[in-house]
Amino acid sequence: MTSTALALMSYPFGERPRYLALAPLTHSAGVLTFPILSLGGEVVIMPQPDLGEFLTLVQRHRITHAFLPPTVIYGLLDHPALDHTDLSSLRCLWYGAAPMSPTRLEEALTRIGPVLGQLFGQTEAPNMIATLAPADHFRPDGSVATERLRSAGRPTPLTTVAIMGASGDLLPRGERGEIVVRGPLVMDGYHDNPTATEESSRFGWHHTGDIGYLDEDDLLYVVDRAKDMIITGGFNVYSAEVEQALLAHPAVKESAVIGLPDDKWGERVTAAVQLRPGQPVTNAELIDFVKKRIGSVKAPKEIEIWDDLPRSKVGKILKNEVRASMQK
Repeated sequence: MTSTALALMSYPFGERPRYLALAPLTHSAGVLTFPILSLGGEVVIMPQPDLGEFLTLVQRHRITHAFLPPTVIYGLLDHPALDHTDLSSLRCLWYGAAPMSPTRLEEALTRIGPVLGQLFGQTEAPNMIATLAPADHFRPDGSVATERLRSAGRPTPLTTVAIMGASGDLLPRGERGEIVVRGPLVMDGYHDNPTATEESSRFGWHHTGDIGYLDEDDLLYVVDRAKDMIITGGFNVYSAEVEQALLAHPAVKESAVIGLPDDKWGERVTAAVQLRPGQPVTNAELIDFVKKRIGSVKAPKEIEIWDDLPRSKVGKILKNEVRASMQK
């Protein structure tokens, strides 16, 4: 009920919305059917993921709402039918579950329309910790608010979000630490696992495991998963930042950045990259591209080109599988 209320408060709906479910209903795509049904709307369920069929169904059923992970939106942007499909019925195309490339998000806002809405949450506090409504992607003059495209949005009305240091102190705006949450969305605990429950609720806050910060406008920025942070040569490198730098290269379709053991650096920044068809690029060119954008310390020491990256059923890249393969 809380999640449904927050969705209705945070995004555009109108009467009798029509929702198209491509992603598995066991995840965010399922939770987002609740606000649709609460308004007497219609849910169209796809039996299997197919982007061509997705576009066909949007046009046929005059779909108003859908949820797609960023990797699937990238596929949509590369689909030859996108620019020939009538998407004018869309009011809100939600994206979430993983960071999205600001470059590709800006492309989506231009080609799909001013309808993209971000949601940030997790299973332990489902979906609505912070939201960035479609209108918030734009400035008052109608131009794309590029400065906000890395943001996860503002904390939802019924949720308190803070940034916590390692000793339990709440950090001031602009400082990076763990994102912690209080509110009616937060779980009671993990089933039959009191140790994990205690660990996740230290100092009276739910610990998300995400590193981030709040700016002066109360916008939340998720920097990385704490477990994905790489310590190389004494510096903290956030894998998501390196991935975004790689995705800004026109030849790169997907990227996964991990830290691998290194005798000299402690960990070395390492990347697996999937290229766009027909756009070859050398490893050295990619490394140099990242160096120029975010500096040599954060640039990968090693890059592998993969035909495809392993993904979960909801489209998340499985870094544990990438790491296992690259450690061999």
